[in-house]
Amino acid sequence: MPRILMERSGEMEVFARVVQDGGFSAAARNLYITPSAVSKLIARLEARLGTRLLVRTTRALTLTEEGEAYHHAALRILQELNDADQEAAGGAVRGRLRINTTIPFGTMFVAPAMPDFIARNPDLIVDLSFTDGIVDLVAEKTDVAIRMGNLPDSGLIARKLGQSRRVVCASPDYLARRGSPETPAALEHHDCLTFNFRRARPSWPFRDGDREIAQPVKGSIVVNNGETMKQMALAGAGVARVGLFHVADEIATGRLVPLLEDFNPGDLEQVHAVYVGGGPLPHRVRAFIEHMVATLGNSPLLKGTP
Repeated sequence: MPRILMERSGEMEVFARVVQDGGFSAAARNLYITPSAVSKLIARLEARLGTRLLVRTTRALTLTEEGEAYHHAALRILQELNDADQEAAGGAVRGRLRINTTIPFGTMFVAPAMPDFIARNPDLIVDLSFTDGIVDLVAEKTDVAIRMGNLPDSGLIARKLGQSRRVVCASPDYLARRGSPETPAALEHHDCLTFNFRRARPSWPFRDGDREIAQPVKGSIVVNNGETMKQMALAGAGVARVGLFHVADEIATGRLVPLLEDFNPGDLEQVHAVYVGGGPLPHRVRAFIEHMVATLGNSPLLKGTP
């Protein structure tokens, strides 16, 4: 085999480390080599590819368009090499597993499932990140994300974990002050709590017989995650529309009151585990997904039931 083919994985690893650490010197320290060696490896890589991958200034290091594409491909290939090593070692579940999901789902379902998962896979380090924002799995080096709602077209592979009915609700204190809306149109006179991220709907869906309704909503408070929205609803700040799984306990205890149920369109929020395709699924990712499927399988809150 030509020598240059054997050197490619090393070049990729150095390049990926430079991007991760934000500079040649930082990458050199973490790789236990000299900055000049890092510089030579990157120069050799760019010469072989015939294009510039990095732009260096005194203050910053940035990727060119070609560098972005090569970086994404390099991360995928390096992961596949690591997975091949694991396969050869007998398919053991080990290493670091990076998981991202929403704050409500992570708090209610993922975190409680971790002790048993770690007990079954003691050689694994689980790195949890809970945020309602959509992360780039490649850029954030995330192995698997659990996402709520309809999935946009992408190159990600999805595994359905369940679904939850959405519910419109408010606190008894709010309803005592503002009254209870009897029709979707009555929401025009209420403070509705909404999300501030780009994928948020400007209206809420309802159904009156065979007629579908997209009811515009507005209010004084917008938030960036479901947990804050629930707390605002509990505090009497307005009417919320959230996944039933997130507020089921509060509804059962009367701290929140479901509204407009006669107009509920059976609006379901899908729950999927998503990951980057392009190769064999890493054992650590497969183990986590199968664990969550088993854990969530018997939850009535994730079957779309009232």
